[in-house]
Amino acid sequence: MLAYLRKQMQSALEARAALKTELDAVLTAPAAENRSLTDAEAKAFDEKREALKAKDTEIEEYRTRIADLEEDEQREQRAAQVLAEHRQAGERRERVTVVSEPETYRKGGQTSYFRDLFRAQVNGNRESLERLARNDREVQEQRALTTTDGSVGEFVPPLWMINDYVALARAGRVAADRVAHQPLPAGTDSINLPKIATGTATAEQASQNTAVQNTDATSTSVTATVATIAGQQVISQQSLDQSPINLDAILLADLAADYAVKLDTFVLNNNAASKRGLLNVSGLNAITYTDASPTTAELYPKVADGIQQIHTGRFMPPDTILMHPRRWAWFTAAVDTAGRPLVTPVANMPQNVLAQMGDVVSEGFVGTLQGLPVYVDPNIPIDLGAGTNEDRIIILRASDVILFEGTPRAESFRETKADQLSVLLRFYNYAALHSERLPKSLSVVSGTGLITPTF
Repeated sequence: MLAYLRKQMQSALEARAALKTELDAVLTAPAAENRSLTDAEAKAFDEKREALKAKDTEIEEYRTRIADLEEDEQREQRAAQVLAEHRQAGERRERVTVVSEPETYRKGGQTSYFRDLFRAQVNGNRESLERLARNDREVQEQRALTTTDGSVGEFVPPLWMINDYVALARAGRVAADRVAHQPLPAGTDSINLPKIATGTATAEQASQNTAVQNTDATSTSVTATVATIAGQQVISQQSLDQSPINLDAILLADLAADYAVKLDTFVLNNNAASKRGLLNVSGLNAITYTDASPTTAELYPKVADGIQQIHTGRFMPPDTILMHPRRWAWFTAAVDTAGRPLVTPVANMPQNVLAQMGDVVSEGFVGTLQGLPVYVDPNIPIDLGAGTNEDRIIILRASDVILFEGTPRAESFRETKADQLSVLLRFYNYAALHSERLPKSLSVVSGTGLITPTF
């Protein structure tokens, strides 16, 4: 009965692991995108969580029954031992002083180390425990072996801290999260927006009862093509079954993290028709900063130029500055003639500084420059220009750029790879970017003045 219950317990634990994997898969996309669950995801999460709780109750019942049976078995063993001792009571035995005795687990001996190890772990067998303890003392007293290979080091297994595995470091999606968002409409492969090309006009009337200005407006449209961003991973069924952690959840989370990087790159630097990233928008405000020995003092007015061109061309203010972390670090390294920093923490309440420092982060909001919030994004390319060593500074009115994004799908399929006992993990989503609605909402600072900074 005990063996049967242990087998049922093992099956229940495996079923629970599968449920936990499904539960984690529901959270993969929201966690990667740093958002709340949708209604469908919340419903799926609740269902999986209830199933997991029911399975935990079942496992606890098995555990209790197994513990009771193991306790009964131990009582029987103790009773048998007491009976054996009483049978020997009164028997006269000579005391023998043992000068030396053979090793507990010797070649050709009557005891087996692995059999005793099993009995000690599974049944708590007292005699096995005593022999194992005696063997430990023998090893400590009589042997001078090391963990070096060749000196039985092969019998000391390496320790793998699986639960503390090191995830692959990936950047986030700063630019993609900064622009305006809308859900991607279903049933289409492009999103077309009508646009006024040339507008109407007014003019001073020459005199009373004469014709007023009459100018017809013309229209056009802008198109954003829906793109598919997808990835997959094939993994053996054995890896899923034998791994003590949910390997599929780890790999799906990594696919989701890479999707965030690729979507951000899509928003920043894509260069296909109807899919232009911010750096490649036709008709944007281009500001060139050319200098073999660039300084922050020279770059500062270039940023001002980018801001004023949005004021002048869009007639609305910009609200975001995007730059690579290395460029912001270059700003923070700037000092005046007295060696005082020109970018200082806001708490210092500085006067006459170049910029103010906010949070110290690798990506996201870091401070302000000319009154605008600065966001650093590691996905901004740093291999541009003739020398393939330039980055870019993007100034924009983020609400004028619209990213249409669908609901990410994280899936696993056993059927498609059943003939080779493999499982296919798949992550994908659809997105469309309207970056060319209002090109004058974008200013990009470029040139040799933005080569790899020196500190």
